[in-house]
Amino acid sequence: MTTFTSPQKTEQLTDAFRIFNQLSQNLSSSYQGLEEQVGKLHQELAAARSERVQTLIEKEKLAARLQQILAALPAAIIILDAQAYVIDCNTQATHFLGEPLVGQFWGDVAARSLISVLDNPLERQLLNGLRVNMVRSSLPDSQEQVVVLSDVSEMNALQETINQQKHLSAMGEMVASMAHQVRTPLSTAILYASQMTSPKLDADKQQRFSKKILERLHYLERQVNDMLVFAKEGRLTMEAFSLQSLLDKVQVAMLDYIADGEVKFRLSNDCLLDLMQGNETALQGVLMNLLTNSLEAMSGKGVIVLSVVQLDEKSLQISIKDTGRGIESAHLQRIFEPFFTTRVSGTGLGLAVVDSVLKAHGGQVKCRSTVGVGTEFKLSLPCIEQVFQPNISIGASA
Repeated sequence: MTTFTSPQKTEQLTDAFRIFNQLSQNLSSSYQGLEEQVGKLHQELAAARSERVQTLIEKEKLAARLQQILAALPAAIIILDAQAYVIDCNTQATHFLGEPLVGQFWGDVAARSLISVLDNPLERQLLNGLRVNMVRSSLPDSQEQVVVLSDVSEMNALQETINQQKHLSAMGEMVASMAHQVRTPLSTAILYASQMTSPKLDADKQQRFSKKILERLHYLERQVNDMLVFAKEGRLTMEAFSLQSLLDKVQVAMLDYIADGEVKFRLSNDCLLDLMQGNETALQGVLMNLLTNSLEAMSGKGVIVLSVVQLDEKSLQISIKDTGRGIESAHLQRIFEPFFTTRVSGTGLGLAVVDSVLKAHGGQVKCRSTVGVGTEFKLSLPCIEQVFQPNISIGASA
């Protein structure tokens, strides 16, 4: 058994106290360091909290400002979820569309409050008569969509005023041009008519003079008809008529034009429907306008083919194709502009009237042409009323 003397015990106790003091100092230093770190973390947390609070305050201000802006906008803003239900909207939206809105299916809201506009697929008419432009787009990084309705009634009214001013200006230009265009053929017709009563005029000359007078009168009739249609700006009276009756009238008129020439005219109707809704006189003028243009382009020799085909249950296509000199590509882009013409004796109204009449019927006209080969006009007309009679094909040549 080991025994310790008193000095040894004292030395051991001293060492133990020394180690204890050292550990106490280390613990105290560590605790002080922890206190400093905790204090620093408290400061950082307080700063972060203050910054977050400031950010939240700024975001709240921004949100409030955006709400004020949305409320003050003259456009209606509607937010849709992924299933197209309204989840939010501004005040203008309720003014345009009425209530309820939030929670409603957008298709039901549109059906009750928006009316489609035929002349512009991007526009809708409200129940109070205002016109609105509708834009629908997806929100980024979301399945939600935003619908914007902007009131364009005033803009449309201003545009209509501008168009009327342009039309009045064009009418003035047309009258000045027509004065010259009418005077020349009228003088020619008067000259030939004055010779008709001469006793020295034989039968051949009388027939030739009669033909010249008739040509000039037909020319004057086309010019006056073009002027009247252009003056109406496409506003035509629509009524039911027979497609075959229209084609028969065109065929009879063309026989007078090609009676003494080397032009062949063929007409075919492959449309199973006959009863139309539109302005027969204006459409006849359109067809005769294009056909007489083809005659002039062929200089008395060639082939003109007028064909009618059915596109669907409600529309047809009329094609007029000739073997004339064709139209230069530089002129092809402008042929439907009013008063644009490449002929010395032309007014530039013919094809502008064609375009106007087709638009008045909800249709359109397109042209393709190759210089030295010929020209083809295609007229689309969505104006079939009902089934009337089966396929008819007729032809005429001279």
